[in-house]
Amino acid sequence: MSPRVILVTGANGALGQAIARAFLAESPGNIVWLGVRNNRALAEGLARANAVRCRLLELDVTDPVAWRKGIQSVLAQDQRLDVVVNNAGKHQDGLLAQLPESAWQDVLATNLDSTFHGCQAVLPTMIAQRSGRIVNIASLSALLAPAGQTNYAAAKAGVIALTQSLAKEVARIGITVNAVCPGYVETNGLARLGEEERKAALARVPMRRFGSPDEVAAAVRFLACSEAGYITSSVLKVDGGIL
Repeated sequence: MSPRVILVTGANGALGQAIARAFLAESPGNIVWLGVRNNRALAEGLARANAVRCRLLELDVTDPVAWRKGIQSVLAQDQRLDVVVNNAGKHQDGLLAQLPESAWQDVLATNLDSTFHGCQAVLPTMIAQRSGRIVNIASLSALLAPAGQTNYAAAKAGVIALTQSLAKEVARIGITVNAVCPGYVETNGLARLGEEERKAALARVPMRRFGSPDEVAAAVRFLACSEAGYITSSVLKVDGGIL
């Protein structure tokens, strides 16, 4: 396998970090761009530890202009872009009856609009290359929507629909588009649960344990590899058997 140029958004969180590390571990060495906006410390640390092959990209994923400028920066330095992982996202949970409109708009913008903008920004390059891998991080909430997540569940369900529709549009060009749906994974979001909430969540998982970011990253890495070239429009659950 030749070295590839890869962009991972949301690279300032545990899952984004794990995905970036998985691609950095491939041989021969890939170039991995870390898309970040706030809370840059983790991404900066990973970039310093892999100075030759890891680069920071200031990127507001909700801004289509920022996306276009970001892709231009990648191409100016590395001349190609082989894999994009749309991982950036956020929660603002609450019951719909009391949900502020801002919480609805912000969650859709960060989870769904950002995926649209990212895909649209990278497609001209991948079409010109006649190759590419797009992996969109959705959520088990898109398939098994819980109470209190109308905004998040709707946004991630939209990511799945976008993934499957786009995959059909670009399949003949050599571009694959797939989605990964993590379940309960040990990230900051899960860490915010109280003890009783964690117990209730764990009871729902047939494996009786939570997943690790590295296990989700392995699924992403597989969907982006050359051997997965006949897999597109797929939704891969990483949930310990919940659904």
